[in-house]
Amino acid sequence: MKQYRNTWAEINLEAIGYNIQQLKKLLPDKRKIMGVVKANGYGHGSVQVAQTALNVGVDFLMVALLEEAVKLRENGIKAPILVIGRVPPAYAYVAANLGITLSVFQIDWLKNIDNDKFEKTLDLHVEFETGMNRTGVCTLNELEEIVEMVRHMDNVKLTGAYTHFATADEIGSELFEEQCKRYEKMLESLATLHPGPLMTHIGNSAAGIQYPDKMHQYTRFGVAMYGLYPSIPIRGLNSVDLKQAMSLHSELIQVKKIIAGECVSYGATFCAEKDTWIGTVPIGYGDGWRRSLQDFHVLLNGKKMPIVGRICMDVMMIELDQPYEVGQKVTLIGENNGAIIEMDDLANHLDTINYEIPCMLTSRIPRVYV
Repeated sequence: MKQYRNTWAEINLEAIGYNIQQLKKLLPDKRKIMGVVKANGYGHGSVQVAQTALNVGVDFLMVALLEEAVKLRENGIKAPILVIGRVPPAYAYVAANLGITLSVFQIDWLKNIDNDKFEKTLDLHVEFETGMNRTGVCTLNELEEIVEMVRHMDNVKLTGAYTHFATADEIGSELFEEQCKRYEKMLESLATLHPGPLMTHIGNSAAGIQYPDKMHQYTRFGVAMYGLYPSIPIRGLNSVDLKQAMSLHSELIQVKKIIAGECVSYGATFCAEKDTWIGTVPIGYGDGWRRSLQDFHVLLNGKKMPIVGRICMDVMMIELDQPYEVGQKVTLIGENNGAIIEMDDLANHLDTINYEIPCMLTSRIPRVYV
């Protein structure tokens, strides 16, 4: 559909390709990257990011939902895809027929899939619970039951094993080391129960950057692909150079001068102490630009302009240092005349992590690819 908005997110696919190549250099020879494109590629566009990743040598993709995997297939992505989230067993046939790999961590899930509907073999990766306490096989007895049941099922095959770290974004975490030990112990048991080749992957972006030598066959790079560091301590290692791939821009749609004492927006939370130039920008919380960003700033002509008054659903207001023409470009994320707003700056203001920033921007904001 044609886009008419004068607010847009610019996605630099070349930066994503560059980041993948830099991350690949960290890993030992013959170790591979699994490209994480869940949540619509962290808000960047799953199909476009997936194709970019495949173009620079990534050969396996990961998503969280079956719908996300189906979307990739419908858009011509033929590479192997792993869904890490639990897919209702009634829909396992969809994954099997589209060649999508699913995760398994419950014997009851296996009992409830209808493999008579499978036109192809369903590949499964078993998830080990090692300390995250989110999802995963918790005991060796559970693992043994799963392996035994798969062995006696038609059109179902166990092809991989993985876990997920809770504290890899911390430097020198004891829990990380403990999780590694638990994984290796369960993997050793799995190898005994299930002789033959298995794909193993344990690392997220934080683990892959901090402990590249400890990574297994694949490392699941997510946020780092998009040019964001998993944490400030990880960024401080200075072990890899990443380029932020997303920027967010808009423009002024009205400029007015208010006199001292006049107020701006709902609740009149900002009242001018002197005559003040106010610019209106067409982005609001309906776009995911949260109301709590009041008192943050944007960039205009390379200068910081504070957001004043409450952010509305569709627009917000900024305080200008002088009058500007309607149509003047405003940058909310990224570079503007040498000044930069990083995702980390927004995350710090919102008291959250940079992962959340691109994901919070809704589909009302068109993505433009460069």
